[in-house]
Amino acid sequence: MLWTIFLLLNGLLILVLLYSTRTSFLIIHRQNNEPPLDKGFLPWLGHALEFGKDAAKFLARMKDRHGDIFTVRVAGHYVTVLLDPSSFDAVMSDTVLLDFTRSRNQLMKRIFSLQLPSLKPRAERQWMEQHFQGVSLSNLSSSMNTHLQNLLLSDQKDCNPSEWRQDGLFNLCYSLLFRAGYRTLFERRDNASAVYKEFRKFDDLLAKLARSSLKREESKTANSCRVRLWELLSPNCLSGGSGSNSWQQSYHDFLQEEGVDAEMQKRALLLQLWTTQCNAGPAAFWLLGFLLTHPEAMEAVKTEIRGLTLRDTTLQHSPITLLEAHSTPVLDSVLSETLRLTAAVMISREVVQDKSLHMASGQDYHLRKGDRVCLFPFLSPQLDPQIHQEPQIFKYDRFLNDDMTVKDKFYKDGKMLKYYTMPWGAGSSICVGKEFAVTAIKQFVFLLLTYLDLEMCDPEATLPPVNPSRYGFGMLQPDGDLQVRFRLKRTLREM
Repeated sequence: MLWTIFLLLNGLLILVLLYSTRTSFLIIHRQNNEPPLDKGFLPWLGHALEFGKDAAKFLARMKDRHGDIFTVRVAGHYVTVLLDPSSFDAVMSDTVLLDFTRSRNQLMKRIFSLQLPSLKPRAERQWMEQHFQGVSLSNLSSSMNTHLQNLLLSDQKDCNPSEWRQDGLFNLCYSLLFRAGYRTLFERRDNASAVYKEFRKFDDLLAKLARSSLKREESKTANSCRVRLWELLSPNCLSGGSGSNSWQQSYHDFLQEEGVDAEMQKRALLLQLWTTQCNAGPAAFWLLGFLLTHPEAMEAVKTEIRGLTLRDTTLQHSPITLLEAHSTPVLDSVLSETLRLTAAVMISREVVQDKSLHMASGQDYHLRKGDRVCLFPFLSPQLDPQIHQEPQIFKYDRFLNDDMTVKDKFYKDGKMLKYYTMPWGAGSSICVGKEFAVTAIKQFVFLLLTYLDLEMCDPEATLPPVNPSRYGFGMLQPDGDLQVRFRLKRTLREM
């Protein structure tokens, strides 16, 4: 691969020097109020290799060198990175000079071979809000709970209930939550396992798809998975269960109303599948992994769950009704802490016209038309030691006050922050399905800890490191797995 890069550079070096938007000539004419520029040593590529290999490590190094705002060159693009959470609103509130649709459309085409030129983002968001709020949200959450419970119990039928089963925790969490979510939104029962199998192969290549860095065989696999998933998700493959009131049918009708042709309607289902199912499984893995490797946190959560079931026996231990009827401050804090440590979204905008960015410090910075602006909350506020003490360490009660209420006041430089953790984005970028995802993860953890004896195969095991290529794509995924064993609790075995 390295020799290919050098050949490319040799062939394009003159063109790069002539047509790059910021050659050494332009450095002389940089405006004084522009963010510090770090172009890297490689013409055109700049810092692309470092950025793609481990964005968090690279941006942390740039922050140490340049501060909370700087511009880096990445594969011909100039990206201004803003890491001051007090100034985030200056980016997220500007929907005129800072645009997200073009880069979003480029990624949809690159990853999903999908083009939706007639689809208006605001109309799409309004449609999503109709299905993930109010009564619709309650119905989806109830359906999700039913599917989770049925799948969890049915997966135990093929073996002796008293015997331990072994699996990787990541596979266990991802498989159960994906299949339950797929059944809930696509209302299919017969092919959930087949869809999950293809989806995992596709998802493993997603970061490389986004960066156009697939090898030949990987490209063949990605294309094959895409085609197979389009077939499996196509309404023509449905064997009942997708009536007029289903989520999938409603989305199909919405796309038709927006003028999307039949082929792109089919492809758009894969985008929705990934958007709705790619984060819950990994989030549940990290949450349970932290609990298993921190016994005091596990005991605190189990004590809270036991208290729920003892407090309201009339609800017959239904997770959805218990979680709706009672607060769960400990579990909520554990989830918030898990997301702080493992949610690594990037919020990106394109500068469509020269703009002056006003920082909370009072400093103004000039942003050039054609550049991009990127927020990376994973570094700040989420891992900022000035905001969260010992930010790399999991503390299950970090988001709890002494009186067991939610702790939501965090400070930096003596000022209270609006954004102290941002796993769901914010402003126009905030995840529409946040409440559905939170409820699903809590349901899942409740069910596993209520129905199963769950423990690590190796009591001394630690959580695997993160896969650094996933920074910027939502929830991080592990580079490896945590082997666990599990069986039905004795009370359930005797039923």
